[in-house]
Amino acid sequence: MSGQRGVDLAPVHGAPAWWIRAYRIGFGLLGILALVWIPLRNIDSATFSLTNYLSYFTIESNVLSVVVLLVGGALAPRSPRWQTFRGAVTLYMLITMVVYAVLLANVDVMLTDKWINDVLHRILPLVLLLDWLFVPMAKRLRPTPALIGQWLIFPVVYGVYSLIRGPIVDWYPYPFIDPRVQGWVSLTIGLLVLLVVFVVLAVAMAGLGDLPARWRERKTTD
Repeated sequence: MSGQRGVDLAPVHGAPAWWIRAYRIGFGLLGILALVWIPLRNIDSATFSLTNYLSYFTIESNVLSVVVLLVGGALAPRSPRWQTFRGAVTLYMLITMVVYAVLLANVDVMLTDKWINDVLHRILPLVLLLDWLFVPMAKRLRPTPALIGQWLIFPVVYGVYSLIRGPIVDWYPYPFIDPRVQGWVSLTIGLLVLLVVFVVLAVAMAGLGDLPARWRERKTTD
């Protein structure tokens, strides 16, 4: 519509609206509660391992998401470096949500409380994804090979860490990364398929992050 402008979720070069910063802080605090609930409840349990708990990709990605939400709410950085980090964490949360829904919904991953499962595997990933989709960045972020490669370093390092640590402690965080369950050939094929899926998700994430800028450009040309 020529001459009319919709409600901006955030100024192009300024900080996001107050309510965006408020929900970021609110969901960040919810994430902290969900993350510490199980360790605090099992602190005296002889069978609970804090190291194993922290070795789940779900926990690590959610810790990063809490950082993004709280820093994004309190300080609202607008630098390109922060936006790259924010996009990476959003990708990791999307991976967490997709992998859980497809491969782990009926697997015990140490999160026996339904509300914690919902917060860490569904709610916070959706919050990060919607925030990434609708809150504009200061600078457009394009899905270049360098960016995608940078975003995928953490999942690859996590996989290597899990495979090295697994035989040392005789424990693997997920069945699809456990060679004792399926053998090395099947595991390698499965991990390569997952890597391809992660690349597709990363490209999609970068493209989705560029949508607000495209909408702004379309408004200025209408």
